[in-house]
Amino acid sequence: MNSRHREKEKDIKQGLSERVISYCIGRYAKLRYKIWMFRKESNESKLNLQDLSRICSEHVLPVTSPLALMAQIQGNGGTLLNQLFDGHPELHVHPHELMIGYPEKSIWPRIDLSDGPQRWFEVLFEDIVSEYNREGYKLEREDKETFPFVFISSLQREIFLHCIDSVQSMTMRAIFDAYMTSYFGAWLNNQNYYGLKKFITAYTPRLGIIKENMESFFEVYPDGRLISVVRDPKSWFPSAQKRWPGSFTEVGQAVSAWNKSAQAILWNKERYGDRVCLIKFEDLVSQTKAVMRYLADFLAIEFHDILLVPTFNKFPMKEDTSFRTENHGIVSSLHAEERKLKGQELNTIERMTSETYPLVLKEVVRFA
Repeated sequence: MNSRHREKEKDIKQGLSERVISYCIGRYAKLRYKIWMFRKESNESKLNLQDLSRICSEHVLPVTSPLALMAQIQGNGGTLLNQLFDGHPELHVHPHELMIGYPEKSIWPRIDLSDGPQRWFEVLFEDIVSEYNREGYKLEREDKETFPFVFISSLQREIFLHCIDSVQSMTMRAIFDAYMTSYFGAWLNNQNYYGLKKFITAYTPRLGIIKENMESFFEVYPDGRLISVVRDPKSWFPSAQKRWPGSFTEVGQAVSAWNKSAQAILWNKERYGDRVCLIKFEDLVSQTKAVMRYLADFLAIEFHDILLVPTFNKFPMKEDTSFRTENHGIVSSLHAEERKLKGQELNTIERMTSETYPLVLKEVVRFA
């Protein structure tokens, strides 16, 4: 190879090297620019979130209304009733099961006033909101019907601590008011946030079965209300067995739990009188308008047609029943859909509830 060819090859390699270097520099510059843009947008989004939190904190409405609680055994219509209350302009409706219980949701939280605000918030905080915030709200995990739920937990904590700081004389009620204020203040897509509210409604299964729970509840909310829905045990058992097969497999064990709930309902009614209202599940699904008119009077709120439609954050939803339906609204023919009890099961239920159920029926509200 002569010198002329070597020089030409050298020039080609040098040119290639320069182009490669130039290309790499260009790619690096673009990558740096993308990284810069990502960091810029990320920082701006953080600032926007901070601005959003600040704005929300500045416009939080105090929630000091008493609590109207539904707390009987599961499968009696507590979720359905809370869905019927949803959207009423005079109510704050807790959108899912109330889970402030500690150490589990069926135990009313014992707050120690000597603990600090951080601990109070840890006890009351409902971590299920993180799941609903990511995946949306649905009645059951396998349900296809999902509703948006926008909630900022860090904002709730900030609101709670701010409310506590503003309290001059600390009481149990002040702590719970601060929590409710923070909860509804951090629920950003709540369509029923504004307006004068007379009650907060919420449902927690089994919370009303333990006497100490109800004593603590009415200590915090002496102006509170307890609404207990009672279902015929012959209708309740097949429904509960299908919905919660792990908890109600054997009829004797299941009916013992039903009896315990019914006895607690009777005790609560005797102890707390007019602050307690007993409703039949069968009336709730077959005479919905009459029942909801009565409950509107019980809570001193005006009757609105929205009380007749189960909703989540004002979105219509299917009824919560173990016998699923594709149609929105309340199903009034549940008995026809439930499987027939076996003879032995029927005899066991009638025998075990022969004393308790008639006593409960004497206390429920009667509808013509």
